[in-house]
Amino acid sequence: MVSKAVCVLKGAGPVVGTVYFEQESDSAPVKLTGEITGLTSGQHGFHVHAFGDNTNGCISAGPHFNPYNKTHAGPSDADRHVGDLGNVTAGQDGIAKINITDKMLTLNGPLSIIGRTMVIHEKADDLGKGGNEESLKTGNAGGRLACGVIGITQ
Repeated sequence: MVSKAVCVLKGAGPVVGTVYFEQESDSAPVKLTGEITGLTSGQHGFHVHAFGDNTNGCISAGPHFNPYNKTHAGPSDADRHVGDLGNVTAGQDGIAKINITDKMLTLNGPLSIIGRTMVIHEKADDLGKGGNEESLKTGNAGGRLACGVIGITQ
């Protein structure tokens, strides 16, 4: 059983970060911790995308990881993409501290996020409540500032 993973986020600009994932058992939630720097202050959408492909930058990562074919929503909503983690908030110093626990993510089995891509977006995620079609796909979170493939660690 995989219990720990890591993702190093990099992009074309100043945004970089490291996210750590930990899952104590197959039925336990996944805990995400870490830090992202170089952001503008405020909220930024934070998602697991479908593919572990960064060959064409973050755009190659595809859409949000959505194995159940749901509409986009917030992390506390029952009907959501598995990859919908809402927002992280950067302070005036441009640093976002990550401390998220999510019960839909898993590091094991057919819906594992290992080998998929984490993306930090330029704008706040409206959690599917923006009142337009794009909101139900992406949360209107805007461009992809940085990304990285989630890999197994010790």
